[in-house]
Amino acid sequence: MNRVILMGRLTRDPEVRYSQGERSMAIARYTLAVDRRGRRNQDGDQGQTADFINIVAFDRAGEFAEKYFRQGMRVLVSGRIQTGSYVNKDGQKVYTTDIIVDDQEFADSKGQGGDNSSFGGGNSYGGGNRGGYQQATRPAPSSAIGDGFMNIPDGVEDEGLPFN
Repeated sequence: MNRVILMGRLTRDPEVRYSQGERSMAIARYTLAVDRRGRRNQDGDQGQTADFINIVAFDRAGEFAEKYFRQGMRVLVSGRIQTGSYVNKDGQKVYTTDIIVDDQEFADSKGQGGDNSSFGGGNSYGGGNRGGYQQATRPAPSSAIGDGFMNIPDGVEDEGLPFN
């Protein structure tokens, strides 16, 4: 199984190009800085604390990234790893690793820079579109406390709750 789920911040605005041919398709590329949890070395330094992961979104997912994603935004991406290689202008073989987007969404709330929307993208080379733009709006809890949890109304017995 080849499945990846990442949450990180965009290091720059997505770079978008459009394919040539009968049906033009957006191809968005961006990099996510994904925090790495690790142990400290003997000096107490944590070393590199983030991995920089290349993301590629095709078709409508690419258009969505172009329109809504900006540097610094925290996003959630799921997809698959794809490896490849090419020979650069100096004749050296360069190996690549990219995440091909299946789904991408904002990871912050509207007040923190996102807007809780999500978007399902098509597969990697335009062989179909498996999803569409969805608005994921959640009603605000009517009796929320400042910490984001709801008050349990008086008269509700502990036995009715799904945990001990």
